[in-house]
Amino acid sequence: MTINPWRFSYTVLTAFCLLGLTGASSSANKNSDVELRIGIVQRFGDRPTEELLLEPMPGNSLRLQWQTGKKKESLVTANPVKLEIQMQPISQPVVEERVVLATYRTFETAEDGARNWRSQGIEVEIAQPERWQVWAKRDVYNTPLLRRFLLQSVQAAGNKLAYIDTKVLQKQPRVSWVVNNFRYNRDRLKISSDNNLIKVNETPKPQKARIYPGRLEIQPNAYGSYTLVNEVPLETYLRGVVPYEIGRGAPMAAMEAQAIIARTYALRNVRRFEIDEYQLCADTHCQVYYGLQGTSANTDQAIATTRGMVLTYNKELVDALYSSTTGGVTAAFSDVWNGEDRPYLRPVVDAPTDIWNLSGQSLASEQNLRKFISLKEGFNESKWNLFRWRRETSLENITKGLQKFLKVKNSPYAKFKKIKAMRVVERSYGGRILKLAIETDIGTFHLHKDEVRSAFAAPISTLFYLQPLNKGTPGTWGYAFIGGGLGHGVGLSQTGAQNLAKLGWSSTDILQFYYPGTKLQALTKLLKP
Repeated sequence: MTINPWRFSYTVLTAFCLLGLTGASSSANKNSDVELRIGIVQRFGDRPTEELLLEPMPGNSLRLQWQTGKKKESLVTANPVKLEIQMQPISQPVVEERVVLATYRTFETAEDGARNWRSQGIEVEIAQPERWQVWAKRDVYNTPLLRRFLLQSVQAAGNKLAYIDTKVLQKQPRVSWVVNNFRYNRDRLKISSDNNLIKVNETPKPQKARIYPGRLEIQPNAYGSYTLVNEVPLETYLRGVVPYEIGRGAPMAAMEAQAIIARTYALRNVRRFEIDEYQLCADTHCQVYYGLQGTSANTDQAIATTRGMVLTYNKELVDALYSSTTGGVTAAFSDVWNGEDRPYLRPVVDAPTDIWNLSGQSLASEQNLRKFISLKEGFNESKWNLFRWRRETSLENITKGLQKFLKVKNSPYAKFKKIKAMRVVERSYGGRILKLAIETDIGTFHLHKDEVRSAFAAPISTLFYLQPLNKGTPGTWGYAFIGGGLGHGVGLSQTGAQNLAKLGWSSTDILQFYYPGTKLQALTKLLKP
């Protein structure tokens, strides 16, 4: 039995693969836990002045392990270990190239793009040097001739956004570490402690230090720098996620729902950083994870109460997406990203009562959308300050932001000088912008779905409408972005879940509300043949 990851068939075998391939410790296996690899410092070495200070907890020691040729070496120290970056000269300049087929805002859209490239017979890999990108696989297109032939082929087929990213390297960052007044230079270093707790400080200032459970490893990544990876059991990882995602003061039912969703999300998304040999990041591109610095009795209780529980649909882990605030209506998957819709991720009016009938008043209508945005009471998020918002931006600032966005995408429209008009061309059933037209001095181009949030600084969701402003002067001064919500709006609303919990809803009720038709299930039952 195999999995087709491009159709999101992450069934029970996903968990088996995790247990077998992620280096789970024996203790984790005994407790039916899964060990994850989290990139907690993703691009260490991008700045030559970067330092990391690793410290044992009081009364404990650090164990360092590395390899010299075929020889494994180690040492134990009770002293701090400082990781530094040294720019090492290269005897002969090195040309580093990769074919960037496309640039995206999110992993979800990049993954759909990767699937499309594969369907054309092109082998690809997903990367995140800064924004998400799809690269032609480097070990396949491994000569200048192959790379240029591929680029000519895809451009001839109509993809004008692909390009070859070329860098001439005369120096390269090399990680070193100092311990007990000795300096060591190796590309990989494993760090553990006798109590499984290590303090990490990215800039040696005690107030910024975080305590991570499990083990650490410094290793090279695909961008010429390094990643500090935390190897941590899933249930322990959640202790560093739930407090930062939902808050330590949230009602218990909302915290339990968050714990279940965060657990499901982690298991479903272990493929994200395959190119860099770890699984998840520690920021909002995945889930916020800050180690054990901010744990609380309440969030620990929510995690323990729901231990091993995941959300499923047709016996598969759901795509457990969630956001801060929906603006009054959740979004379908395809409202935000390309790819197949998920039956359980569909527009739901985010209110405890029937305040708006979507089937009779579709928000694809501009008139209905504006009327919906004017409503402020009766929703789960009504008391939240980002439930409704209005942001005014001058054409000058809009122009600068768009030019920067288009330049990153390698779009020919990046050369435009003047915006003549902007208008919404198409909305989804749930009101999200699917297509926005920008008329400029060199032609009209379109922004699609979540691109809109990347292209403009003002809107914090795609649930908004535009209002031209003249500010008492001839012509258009700029635009007001008038909308609601924060984030993509797909799946659970963290703000809404807290309101439902205050109304007495259980975590199961909350999850059924935001993910209709799903089932709460124990991971151990999924693992049974």
